[in-house]
Amino acid sequence: MAAVSGGGCGFVLVAGGLGERLGYSGIKVQLPTQLTTGTTYLELYIRHILALQGSGAPLPLAIMTSGDTDAQTRALLDANANFGMRAGQVTIVRQEKVACLADNDARLAADPKDPYKLLTKPHGHGDVHYLLHSSGTLDAWLESGVQWVYFMQDTNAPSLKVLPAAIGISRRNQLDVNSVCVPRMPGEAIGGLMKLMHADGRTQTANVEYNQIDALLKATVEPRGDVADPATGRSPYPGSINQLLFALGPYAAQLHKSGGTMPEFVNPKYADASKTKFKSPTRLECMMQDYPKSLPPSARVGFSVISNTTAFSPVKTNLADARAKSAKGEPTYSAASGEADVYASACEVLAASGVRLPPPVHAIRDGVGVVDTPRVVIDPSFGPTLAAVRDKLPTPHAVSLAQGSTLVLEGDLTRVRLEALSLDGALVVRVVPGADVTIRNLRVSNKGWEFGELTGGEPEELAIRGYKLRKLQTRELIFDQPGVYVVDDGPLGLPALVNSFSLLGVAVALAAALAGMVLLRRSP
Repeated sequence: MAAVSGGGCGFVLVAGGLGERLGYSGIKVQLPTQLTTGTTYLELYIRHILALQGSGAPLPLAIMTSGDTDAQTRALLDANANFGMRAGQVTIVRQEKVACLADNDARLAADPKDPYKLLTKPHGHGDVHYLLHSSGTLDAWLESGVQWVYFMQDTNAPSLKVLPAAIGISRRNQLDVNSVCVPRMPGEAIGGLMKLMHADGRTQTANVEYNQIDALLKATVEPRGDVADPATGRSPYPGSINQLLFALGPYAAQLHKSGGTMPEFVNPKYADASKTKFKSPTRLECMMQDYPKSLPPSARVGFSVISNTTAFSPVKTNLADARAKSAKGEPTYSAASGEADVYASACEVLAASGVRLPPPVHAIRDGVGVVDTPRVVIDPSFGPTLAAVRDKLPTPHAVSLAQGSTLVLEGDLTRVRLEALSLDGALVVRVVPGADVTIRNLRVSNKGWEFGELTGGEPEELAIRGYKLRKLQTRELIFDQPGVYVVDDGPLGLPALVNSFSLLGVAVALAAALAGMVLLRRSP
């Protein structure tokens, strides 16, 4: 944590895309990560960065937008006061578009809506390097003491979960570039990280796009192409997920030399096997993960494979395609799987802390297979690292959640401790800054919340999932004033005033129990 807090890390969010491919007309960072609280991706990322920041110096965030997303991104930040970030802590750099090519002879394509205009499309997320350099953002970060730069994609909720570990690996190995990777299945539509060797002996660790892996392997070291390692059942090449950690000093120095330009390529989609006609106009593209290709041989380039935890769950597939992928047993990377993985990721952290949880089960939601766990949503201020979470759970064995339960901990959780909880239903706890809350002993049993089928006419954020959330019964604990609070249901599940154990206190506690209330101890 010390390498992150104190202003030691800057964050870059690539947010140039709309959600049209998903069936969502807005910007992707405005999508709800899950329906339980409706927290958007942008809010989640900022809340997590603020949790990592703690009481230290501000951790800067740069957001790369496009002409399609710039105005909406700024409006989202303005409407929510930057979700708690200070003025000047967020920098927005806007990507421009480039002219499209109509055919193999690279003739420029006219806009079908206006023949006197050229058709343009985004140049690719590789522009982020040029924009960070040309805007002076990297130089400003260097002057403020930032040591690391972490790149994130727009809809991968668990992306910040692995950052402290990635920084530790980079520091230990003195890496200039550290690509965060996940285990990859053969044929999976994510790039593979490979060590490439030139005929003259030069080597390079770089990402190879998923649609090139099979042909490259067949032409070099594996005649069968993109196949599994028999020992693991997975590809021997880690999956590159565009979560990149750079040492800022060498990164800024290299961009001063190169101007931030990245290698360009053309990837046309042809109308037929003759490859003489495009399905639609294409354009020159560049990719952010190709930055290592611009480095000298002396650069230290490596990767970190994150396994046995949810670290990659992007939302990029529409519901119809997700159903088809699910039927084939492939990862769907859909709104449904993204939501389920938000809950699964939180449960992994609780389980690693010693909390008693039911095992995950497989469920189908409107034709899409997901991992089903208790629906747990905990604000990152509860603990951005496993060690911090464990500090908030002094007796984790006394905390248990039943299958189908919902646990929501919202607000400023920096001074919240959870000692004993038995949850079979839905519990929502909301805490304002300045409230010190100890959940000493809490028993919750109610009908809870459940997912239900759509009936038609639902908003896009539900339609892209194929289900809605029904809130049947909920126990809510709202701490809307600063102070010291203790929640204690007593040994029999009755509310109690432990700090005023008298006949009056017992009478008040019994009356509250009969009324179905919860009593909170508060000290000024």
